[in-house]
Amino acid sequence: MKYLHTMMRVRDLDESLSFYRDALGLEEMERHDVPAGRFTLVFLAAPQDSDAARASRSPMIELTHNWDIEAYSEGRNFGHVAFAVDDIYATCQRLLNHGIVLNRPPRDGKMAFVRSPDNISVELLQSGIPLQPQEPWASMPNVGSW
Repeated sequence: MKYLHTMMRVRDLDESLSFYRDALGLEEMERHDVPAGRFTLVFLAAPQDSDAARASRSPMIELTHNWDIEAYSEGRNFGHVAFAVDDIYATCQRLLNHGIVLNRPPRDGKMAFVRSPDNISVELLQSGIPLQPQEPWASMPNVGSW
């Protein structure tokens, strides 16, 4: 058995790509428009996993956009997706620069949480040893739920 991907339904594909690709930094690996089924699938991978993902050896995020409008409710049973990052402070700054709210800032130099446009919780973890706590991160409060 091999873990392949996590599928998430998204309301607005452009808005979701702005979050996952542009702000978070994932790379688009594949895109499939399926007119007969009226949906689009977009597969994304972390930059360090992109070569392996192209060869189907690394897990990916699958965004599923149904062309017909549907309302999706938040399922707490899903939890979150998590990514290891080389520099949590730089990653969080890039997210802030894209207008993304840090629900749980990286006060400890180790962990942060944000939410996608579809309210999916995304955990960011510092690779290796946590960075030394520093401002402005150390003083930032939590915002909303994560």
